Amino acid sequence: MADLTARFAGLTLRNPFLLASGIWGESGDSLAGAWNAGAGAVVTKSIGTKPRPGYPNPTVETYERWGMLNAMGLPNPGIDEYPREVEVARRAGATVVGSVFGGDAEEFAALAGRLAETGVVAIELNLSCPHAEGFGTEVGSDPRDVEEIVRAVVRRVRLPVIAKLTPNTADPAALAAAAERGGAAAVSAINTLRGLAVDVRLRRPVLAHGLGGLSGPAIKPVGLACVWQIFDTVSIPVVGIGGIGRAEDALEYVMAGARAVEVGTAVAFEGVGIFGRLVRDLGGLLDSLGIARLEDAVGLAHRAPSGTMP
Repeated sequence: MADLTARFAGLTLRNPFLLASGIWGESGDSLAGAWNAGAGAVVTKSIGTKPRPGYPNPTVETYERWGMLNAMGLPNPGIDEYPREVEVARRAGATVVGSVFGGDAEEFAALAGRLAETGVVAIELNLSCPHAEGFGTEVGSDPRDVEEIVRAVVRRVRLPVIAKLTPNTADPAALAAAAERGGAAAVSAINTLRGLAVDVRLRRPVLAHGLGGLSGPAIKPVGLACVWQIFDTVSIPVVGIGGIGRAEDALEYVMAGARAVEVGTAVAFEGVGIFGRLVRDLGGLLDSLGIARLEDAVGLAHRAPSGTMP
């Protein structure tokens, strides 16, 4: 079988499939479960300074064929409690990436410093949640803010820093360039697209918060376009996110320029067993295409002459 080792930002992962933040990773046991099911690494819930209960229900609207709309409100136990969960996952042997969110550069740096002490292998900065007031997209849509936040975190920790970027902007590639200037070791793209569902009988939004974030197969073309543009803009690695549920989806992202991918909504629908299937299917797909190593496929679509097969 083809070599599925994923190498980026100084990390070496057993395969390119990471559990995405916010889907399955609130507890150490759930992180360990994804790891034991075959994930190449697991990304924690985004952790903040204080515990947050999140928004009231309903927080999720699912769509059978194209994904889900959610507005969870960044629920998390806070940085004082969460290191215990990281330890549970690490005792199970998991490779853990810590995710943090904050309202400004100082808060991001402080949180990253605390989480870095738990044994995580990298820090992912949530600069892209589309519906949490004062966080996410609100602090991650301006390249100047992105650069400032990334630089503050890079100065605080000695781990690779990954900036998770929003698609809810005119130029995601400019945000990636700002993250690179700030010293990011990699960027991940994308987070959810801002969306809304309306109940016509109740005459109000379906989600209690109103606006939410759309994820799943419907956003894959957007995610691919962002990865494609970012790959052409920066020299740091890209982690692709958005609508990955099949080996073919993952390979599209890799050929567009990603060195690894994160899987979220598909886990919510199918459970963590999806990781084992994705690993097996991607190995078989690469074999069928005559590609010996995952690394050989990174950016391959950029090198193919227009209108021809690679």
